[in-house]
Amino acid sequence: MELTLNSSSSLIKRKDTKTSRNHESSSNMSFAKMKPPTYQFQAKSSVKEMKFTHEKTFKPEEGEEATERWEKLHVLSYPHPKNDSSVPVFVMLPLDTVTMSGHLNKPRAMNASLMALKGAGVEGVMVDAWWGLVEKDGPMKYNWEGYAELIQMVQKHGLKLQVVMSFHQCGGNVGDSCSIPLPPWVLEEISKNPDLVYTDKSGRRNPEYISLGCDSVPVLRGRTPIQVYSDFMRSFRERFDNYIGGVIAEIQVGMGPCGELRYPSYPESNGTWRFPGIGEFQCYDKYMRSSLQAYAESIGKTNWGTSGPHDAGEYKNLPEDTEFFRRDGTWNSEYGKFFMEWYSGKLLEHGDKLLASAKGVFQGTGAKLSGKVAGIHWHYNTRSHAAELTAGYYNTRNHDGYLPIAKMFNKHGVVLNFTCMEMRDGEQPEHANCSPEGLVKQVQSATRQAGTELAGENALERYDSSAFGQVVATNRSDSGNGLTAFTYLRMNKRLFEGQNWQQLVEFVKKMKEGGSDGRRRKLSEEDTTGSDLYVGFVRSKIVHEKVEEASLV
Repeated sequence: MELTLNSSSSLIKRKDTKTSRNHESSSNMSFAKMKPPTYQFQAKSSVKEMKFTHEKTFKPEEGEEATERWEKLHVLSYPHPKNDSSVPVFVMLPLDTVTMSGHLNKPRAMNASLMALKGAGVEGVMVDAWWGLVEKDGPMKYNWEGYAELIQMVQKHGLKLQVVMSFHQCGGNVGDSCSIPLPPWVLEEISKNPDLVYTDKSGRRNPEYISLGCDSVPVLRGRTPIQVYSDFMRSFRERFDNYIGGVIAEIQVGMGPCGELRYPSYPESNGTWRFPGIGEFQCYDKYMRSSLQAYAESIGKTNWGTSGPHDAGEYKNLPEDTEFFRRDGTWNSEYGKFFMEWYSGKLLEHGDKLLASAKGVFQGTGAKLSGKVAGIHWHYNTRSHAAELTAGYYNTRNHDGYLPIAKMFNKHGVVLNFTCMEMRDGEQPEHANCSPEGLVKQVQSATRQAGTELAGENALERYDSSAFGQVVATNRSDSGNGLTAFTYLRMNKRLFEGQNWQQLVEFVKKMKEGGSDGRRRKLSEEDTTGSDLYVGFVRSKIVHEKVEEASLV
């Protein structure tokens, strides 16, 4: 499928190819050797006879009121007073879990996968609720049926669900294996007014996400983007009110490309950017330019509002290639500080509006609210932190860019979900000046200082013990906040292969054990979700069959 906007400078072409960054290397650190994972159920040999406490509780004859009462009592709380707490692990479902026609994709394989994950001790799964799928038939015409089928299946297996309100397109970024554009009626509006999407200094348009510059302008058939997002979330709550706060334990609010609170400064589509390029500022649509001009005039610097930085280079440049980002560059001048305060401030304002809207919709449901921040670790060891600046994070050697974000999240009681938890500094290429470990420590410190809960994800698909071990070590670190939850990216055929599956099972066990001193503690024989399903490594023919069946997903 291909989409070209009615603009001479369209940037994105959607395609069904998977992209990845191969800048990882192996590590010598490994988990202890372990026997192949096997499981035991308190059940007979028939799947139908397996006893799930959740299934017994949610009998239709008990009524929706009883269901809701039970769910609210069992809401996932994510407590973490210190870094030795048990950390629940979730697994991201495939991007195309719900098809373009609105149905659950491969339900038999999904059922088997969920059973296998439950047997591994996983707390739950995460799914994207795509704006481009649910509201594709027209404004405020929502189709939630594929998600309803998934929610019931997740509930049947005694798992929890994290649902992402995904207001961005799928396609064109690392790991995107399918194409899900924004709703057709939204694309029609973009074709008539290309300034609705982010634009770089060359005039290239990026239709991944609606520009935050028009957040409060009624550009979507009489509604503002914030109103559209709010109506979408409200529809979700109304449709699944009896499940939210129970099986639906968390709502993650998408706030930008890839669902992250950032600008689309490093688009991989069509080779526009490649690692470790600095990216480009995305402030050239008419709404962003108008805001910049107004901000400059408000401080008596009218000439600073005519454009973004002229010396910031191009997507694939390194910092020292540019006047703006080099060691003593323009970023550290009075103008550089002015521009970054405006650019990062607009991003914070966008997040504040969206999270306030989400809080208004979901407050009182018992579900956690979360938002995602990108782990932009390349050029972290330079003074300017160029790649972070173009993405909207005003984080330099002299300025903490993550504390304001953490405080804004805390204002709304929202969990900050951070990526790149699996990466080690030593795995990265030297010329990229990366420090994912230093970045994660900074975010841990910022969230602790702000009183904000911290959750984590891996940025790239990893199945090795080094990656899992890094997450465990990060959680046990005394640098700042431990994790309230971790979501693994992602469920696919490779995950269920022998050694990969063993690594996941051992990782889940270690995260459940917690323990900042690294000492292993014996797992409780029963999980915490109320089911009779044991999570110990005991042989079970049924689960082995389900793991094999899940590999079809």
